[in-house]
Amino acid sequence: MPYVNIKITNEGVTANQKKKLMEGATQLLVDILNKNPKTTIVVIDDNWGIGGVPVTE
Repeated sequence: MPYVNIKITNEGVTANQKKKLMEGATQLLVDILNKNPKTTIVVIDDNWGIGGVPVTE
């Protein structure tokens, strides 16, 4: 079962863009590694900070 963790800053990233990232990452694993998309997990982390301050600030 493949697991992909994408880390981005949440600077105007829409739900649709996140959906497309998940679809694209899944498709890469299907195309390149012949993985089953039904068992592929993609997580997007977009709420994090640097030095105690959220990156969106």
